[in-house]
Amino acid sequence: MTSSLAVEKQSSTRRVLIYRLGSLGDTVVALPALHLVARAFPHAERRMLTNLPVASKAPPSAAILEHTGLVHSYLRYPVGTRSVPELARLWWTIASWRPEVLVYLGSARGTASAQRDDQFFRFCGISRRIGVPVTETMQTHCWDETTQTLEPEAARLARNLAALGEGNLDDAANWDLHLTAEEQARADEALRPIGGRPLIAVSVGTKVQSKDWGKENWRALLDRLAQLYPTHGLALTGAPEEKDASEFAAEGWRQAGGGETVNLCGVLKPRESAAAFYRARIFVGHDSGPMHLAAAVQTPCVAIFAARNKPRVWFPYGSQHRVVYHKTDCWGCGLETCIVEKKRCLTSITVDEVIEQIRASLG
Repeated sequence: MTSSLAVEKQSSTRRVLIYRLGSLGDTVVALPALHLVARAFPHAERRMLTNLPVASKAPPSAAILEHTGLVHSYLRYPVGTRSVPELARLWWTIASWRPEVLVYLGSARGTASAQRDDQFFRFCGISRRIGVPVTETMQTHCWDETTQTLEPEAARLARNLAALGEGNLDDAANWDLHLTAEEQARADEALRPIGGRPLIAVSVGTKVQSKDWGKENWRALLDRLAQLYPTHGLALTGAPEEKDASEFAAEGWRQAGGGETVNLCGVLKPRESAAAFYRARIFVGHDSGPMHLAAAVQTPCVAIFAARNKPRVWFPYGSQHRVVYHKTDCWGCGLETCIVEKKRCLTSITVDEVIEQIRASLG
């Protein structure tokens, strides 16, 4: 428990730097930790040091955190830079702002990397640094005896901030995106063609080849879903680049006589997509940013996972979700492109398996 002296010190803190890299999904899984930081430092200006977007399909953190009040502004830099002038500019930007506290929400990239980061932030003049994973325990996703699985990434981040209080991932308020009335209205307008039908939300896209289940599988899946749920409507979501693949999959739904369909790829911003997911009975998709957004708004997910990551670490958080994951002997490879094994952990997943999980979720 945080001491009264520590609480008083945190209340008087005026400048907090939060370090978190990644794109849409990485930002969403950090929500409970970010809510914890906001509670711990309620009167501080909270700036996030994050990366420039690595791809057009990877929205910046601001696209997720806008209107939440969790972060007030951003500092961005190119990840992996070895440019001395670039690093000097970053050092000067941070040091001249004079943050009193660093909250480290970086991924587990090894203790040596964490120690280098810690030295850099110390050199920036930040005397109090919280959550820097300089030990193996802080790097590791611990074994959960209750579930007999590894802890999720969101739980690891919150555990490393235990000095600030309890993250409480099971409280929906700690995943709250504070969607605005305008964002809700934008989602309602985009879903108007569905005509009030019960909604199935689907995202067939992914920016990583090793996570892609394949457009033929998606088309076959939507064909079956249309036959099972003819009174439902279908909303396809994703980046603009995923519009054609989504249309291809949607033809399976239409040809099987499914209900009204809307293709929202590139139409809605990420937070507006979250508002649309909130209106869905279920979300079906890859291991992806949209999946994490749907989970954040407490919509049940059926997620199709490659075995590139260890099970549960990046699963959608919550007991209402269902994940299809084949643990092959090459699991945990971390590959973004799988050529040798031809994505057998993913391509071995059948349409029937996914249908079974969707039916179980929809009751």
